[in-house]
Amino acid sequence: MASFSFGAGNARKLATIPLYAAGRLLTLVVPRSRDQWIFGCGVGIGDGALALWHEAVADGRTPVWLVSSDREARDAAVRGIPTVRKGSPRGLWRTARAGVIVVTHGFGDVNRYAVSGAFVVQLWHGIPLKRIGLDSPETLRVPTMIARTPAAPVLRGLLRAMYRGAARRIRILPAASHLVRGRLESAFALADARVPVTGEPRVDVLSRGAVDERRADARAAIGRAAPRADPSARYVLYAPTWRDGAADPAVPTDAEWARIIEVLTRHDATMLVRSHPLGAGEYAPPFPTDRVQPLGSDLVADVTPLLTGLDALVTDYSSLAFDAALVPLPVVFLAPDVDDYAERRGFYGRYDEVAGDDWSTDWSGAAAQLDDILGDAAERERRVARSRARSERVHAYRDGGNAARVYRAILAGMVPTPSPRIAGALRGAPRQVGPDDARPTEGTR
Repeated sequence: MASFSFGAGNARKLATIPLYAAGRLLTLVVPRSRDQWIFGCGVGIGDGALALWHEAVADGRTPVWLVSSDREARDAAVRGIPTVRKGSPRGLWRTARAGVIVVTHGFGDVNRYAVSGAFVVQLWHGIPLKRIGLDSPETLRVPTMIARTPAAPVLRGLLRAMYRGAARRIRILPAASHLVRGRLESAFALADARVPVTGEPRVDVLSRGAVDERRADARAAIGRAAPRADPSARYVLYAPTWRDGAADPAVPTDAEWARIIEVLTRHDATMLVRSHPLGAGEYAPPFPTDRVQPLGSDLVADVTPLLTGLDALVTDYSSLAFDAALVPLPVVFLAPDVDDYAERRGFYGRYDEVAGDDWSTDWSGAAAQLDDILGDAAERERRVARSRARSERVHAYRDGGNAARVYRAILAGMVPTPSPRIAGALRGAPRQVGPDDARPTEGTR
């Protein structure tokens, strides 16, 4: 079953309005300290928040990570990251005192009731293909029991006002490129100056170091997360996106499972299945096989560093298609519900602008395309070339320096003057790394 839907989430949001009001009063009387930074991330210790955390620590800061589970606390401890439970009184207090708050999904990454007045850095968690935020009708969905009542328009208006109010607290929302910048400005109703083109910190790991070292590290991490997978096999990642609380229509039939396993076996490959952590769908073959292994968020919180260890990606509307373009990986697009998804959620542009005109609508077609990629070097290179072109469209930077640019943009937007080391860097930094954006120079591409 799906664990979340916008309707249910919005119902909880409306029910907690008094808590938001109380938190606002708290932040009006509690002074914030520019020296106190807190971090949070909706998927745990990872994503762009971890990349930016390293930048802050390297500059002598001592940020604290707000966690929501024992697992997150353990993952942070392994990395030497100090933590506080975000739902505890200390979590409320640290959020209210923080001068800088860094999140990747939403204010719920920290203590959502004490965010007002802070310098909020919203890193987001991927380049959007599907419409998000205020651009998507899903964002303002009300509970089913209310949807057909006279109260529905009033509640949608209230939700829109709440989302806009929350977005106004964001001081920096980094964009991967000018194309992506326009989407984020629209989705969050933000002015140009708050959406600098710096690149996404979350994908720095795909550009740093030697290619062979990145691949070896990623494959070792996959082996630890999926120990039953053959370490010498090729790895294919299947990553369906979230269906906003509905079941995933791409779950294979028994016959499709047989075809998938046939292709994987012939090419000595293993398919790693990563369903969306909020989604629904059972991806278990109806017969015993080691050719399909789970790689959910319970096993790997942040899958981005593992992309360099893969040999192909199968997805539908996930931002992983843009991340994989940095590797670059060949991608098979499997989208059985494009028309329905476009009507319910919507896309930025047309789906075929990203997926081409040959996406599959079922697993029979996807398996055939995967068969070609794994068995035909020319077809693989054609798909890789498409990924490179996709990367050129959406990534202004591919130098591993996105987190550093975002960190400098934060300091440029704060007062008083930042640390001497960063102040020197800012004097020689190109204008696009600050909160006021400019186009990247050719030398940074």
